[in-house]
Amino acid sequence: MVPFDRLEQIVQRFEFLEAKMSTGGGDIAALGREYAELRPVVEEIRHWKSLRTDIEGARAMLDDPEMRELARDELEELEARLPEVEAALQLSLLPKDEADARPAMIEIRPGTGGEEAALFAGDLLRMYQRYAEARGWSIDIIEMSQTELGGIKEVVAHIKGTHVFARLKFESGVHRVQRVPETESGGRIHTSAATVAVLPEAEDVDIKIDANDLRIDTMRSSGAGGQHVNTTDSAVRITHIPSGIVVTSSEKSQHRNREIAMQVLKTRLYDAERQRVDSARSADRAAQVGTGDRSERIRTYNFPQGRMTDHRINLTLYKLDQVMQGDLDEVIDALTADAQARLLAEMGS
Repeated sequence: MVPFDRLEQIVQRFEFLEAKMSTGGGDIAALGREYAELRPVVEEIRHWKSLRTDIEGARAMLDDPEMRELARDELEELEARLPEVEAALQLSLLPKDEADARPAMIEIRPGTGGEEAALFAGDLLRMYQRYAEARGWSIDIIEMSQTELGGIKEVVAHIKGTHVFARLKFESGVHRVQRVPETESGGRIHTSAATVAVLPEAEDVDIKIDANDLRIDTMRSSGAGGQHVNTTDSAVRITHIPSGIVVTSSEKSQHRNREIAMQVLKTRLYDAERQRVDSARSADRAAQVGTGDRSERIRTYNFPQGRMTDHRINLTLYKLDQVMQGDLDEVIDALTADAQARLLAEMGS
């Protein structure tokens, strides 16, 4: 467990913030954010302290002959609850990823496998769309290019909702599929792959971009045909010269395209900075399971066997149809629990 004096410091800080906010002093927005972050931690601390007090009281009653049997039963019940309460307290004390509560950008691209990889990229997009719908999130396609057979060459989508990044951040990586392609006449199983990148949405305070570092080009959008052909230069491509990052948006409104492209650019720069800081802080990160390294194969979808395997935690589910329909909670919960267990181990060491 965390030292008692550290828990007291957290409670004292929370009470200071509470008093400060009630008087209206300081940066209310910043105080409010810290207060909201500490509140669930303090609730767990107070719950734990209350239980410890009750246990001490029950133990003291053991000395009373008339109350001994009642105290023994109560003590047994209270002590049985203690491990669960301590575990909840430890989880609340884990370092928080400030990006967890944010919306996210998700980017999907085919890897090895040609047209079959592009079709699988489309399947992954639909899987995440269904998952977002089930959780009450909104998902907007920012940029998408498709193959003639309906596969996806590239897609960038914006997902808004509660704790989007926290739920989807473990999806980053190489997703491998094993199945008989529709284009395969011999019935042979092919292996192909697609890459998924989940990036927390950047806020204006995260990234400041110098206008001199940008090259902004407008391009003629391809319309829907007939009377709806778009004859204006509305698509926008923004190049961030120092990093070489290029983003595009092709909505009908050129002004809206600039806003969307700038948001995507900020998100990619923010993600790059997060990864740089994270790598510097954890020199051995690449050796750990579940690093989120986008070059590693994280999951295999085996259609002939109806099996999905997440290689980071050796989890196999024989419910591939449900998974492809967006039933992802079981695997995401397992990945989250694994990440928490690793953080707890680090805290213990």
